[in-house]
Amino acid sequence: MKVYIIAAISTDGFIAKSKDQLIDWTSKEDKKFFRDMTKKSGVMIIGGNTFRTFKALLPGRRHIVYTRGKIDNPEVETTVEEPKKLINRLGEEGFSEVAICGGSSIYSMFLEAGAVTDIYLTIEPLIFGRGVKLLETQPESELKLQSVKKLNASTILLHYKV
Repeated sequence: MKVYIIAAISTDGFIAKSKDQLIDWTSKEDKKFFRDMTKKSGVMIIGGNTFRTFKALLPGRRHIVYTRGKIDNPEVETTVEEPKKLINRLGEEGFSEVAICGGSSIYSMFLEAGAVTDIYLTIEPLIFGRGVKLLETQPESELKLQSVKKLNASTILLHYKV
């Protein structure tokens, strides 16, 4: 199964200025890439803080949120499962791709569990100076660059195999 992290970072390595920043700071090209990839996978795994920054659910996708709290939306599944158990369950349910959509603690948790096969990282031409790092912890992973794609005049997309 393909399990990929999909993230956008500022040039200085932050996924947001703060934990409650809306995710609308990226380029239209990155937004299109995100929409296309998550629609193709059919399932998005996100943390509670990241979920709260969404203005609405994305149609045609299953939303699984890591939280111990309650989410008042019957279309959203909540979980605290170990990453590999969740991935195995989704595979048994017929999914062949899973998008890990943040935030930093969720990215770290799935990398540490050895559950990630790919990373798609958009680098936007912004400098925040401070903010939320891509990873909460520093899990060791060896990455192999698969491709570099220019999304627009100033934004690039990196694809790595883990």
